[in-house]
Amino acid sequence: MFDVPQSARRKSVAVDIGPVRVGGNQPIVVQSMTNTDTADINSSVAQVAALAKAGSELVRLTVDRDEAAKAIPHIRDKLEAMGISVPLVGDFHYIGHKLLKDNPACAEALSKYRINPGNVGFKEKKDKQFSTMIETALKFDRPVRIGVNWGSLDQELVASLMDENHRLAEPLEAVYVTREALIRSALDSAKRALELGMSANKIILSCKVSGVQDLIAIYRDLAVRCDYSLHLGLTEAGMGSKGIVASSTALGVLLQEGIGDTIRVSLTPEPGGDRTQEVIVSQELLKTMGLRSFTPQVTACPGCGRTTSTVFQDLAQKIQLHVRHSMPKWRNEYVGAEDLKLAVMGCIVNGPGESKHADIGISLPGTGEEPSAPVFIDGKKKMILRGPNIVEEFKKVIDDYIANRYTPRSGQ
Repeated sequence: MFDVPQSARRKSVAVDIGPVRVGGNQPIVVQSMTNTDTADINSSVAQVAALAKAGSELVRLTVDRDEAAKAIPHIRDKLEAMGISVPLVGDFHYIGHKLLKDNPACAEALSKYRINPGNVGFKEKKDKQFSTMIETALKFDRPVRIGVNWGSLDQELVASLMDENHRLAEPLEAVYVTREALIRSALDSAKRALELGMSANKIILSCKVSGVQDLIAIYRDLAVRCDYSLHLGLTEAGMGSKGIVASSTALGVLLQEGIGDTIRVSLTPEPGGDRTQEVIVSQELLKTMGLRSFTPQVTACPGCGRTTSTVFQDLAQKIQLHVRHSMPKWRNEYVGAEDLKLAVMGCIVNGPGESKHADIGISLPGTGEEPSAPVFIDGKKKMILRGPNIVEEFKKVIDDYIANRYTPRSGQ
């Protein structure tokens, strides 16, 4: 009676983006975006490679001028030379139609084009420029994401809907009209793409806003008004804990309701921060919700007065880093290694119990407790680690478990 089951996944039309399939009954796809100057080929290659290695399955790059468009084929070539085949998505605004038309090598090197209906063109030029982008996508057999954004919404559409609303006997609040404008912009643009010859299995929609409640309301409405694949993301989520909490809250509610086929957590990096953090947060969100597995899950207690020593925090951090660093190798060599569950606990209160629930668990001594650390494997206590080398010994326990528990992939 206390169970809150996840809603059935919303049915959507699957879209192939290179080798990655989004929607249908496929796992929810994690994507990310670079913040390099795309024209700086080496910096962009390095960041795309880092994002891909962190687990991003699609990587979007800004294509804002001719130099950036000309760089895209070189970025693709360099990545392929490194053995990285992650699909690249071009993010176009204002002059995307011209950049794609003038740079066919760019159009071919990209696996998907993002089109913003709010700035693809204005007045009489809007349909012509939108049509040019769709025609280019058709020529190169590429899908598009029609990505509407709260901050660059089609103002003519907003004004028209506001006028309609004003004529109602009981006008709605402006926020509801703006939400409708976002949805209408996406659906009308998709309809126009269909009229130009694009099929539904080449179209993904998104309606991004920065407010949690607005995002939830908009996607709930959008989800029942179409069967296109949907990309989820809270735009301008913010920096650090604020961005993580806001994105996780909004996306978590929608994912729990079965809405969403691909996600991005739009974190603002701290100065000199690691761009791959947004990928890790997306993966952790999906893993925590039981929707996907990417890396082994590490359960660790938060600490209390019984754990004034930093030993268990240090071990938890080092084990988490070891797991994330080792996962690419484990994933290539063993089937199902990403499903491993680990527990690093700090004292005798909950330590043994949590450790028994994990595949591998270690219960470190709390303050004043005997300096020994029992290790549990598959629910049973198998050994006790002591001394200054607990971290390295526990790493070896994990590595041995992976090698003995999971089936080697063919050819390994």
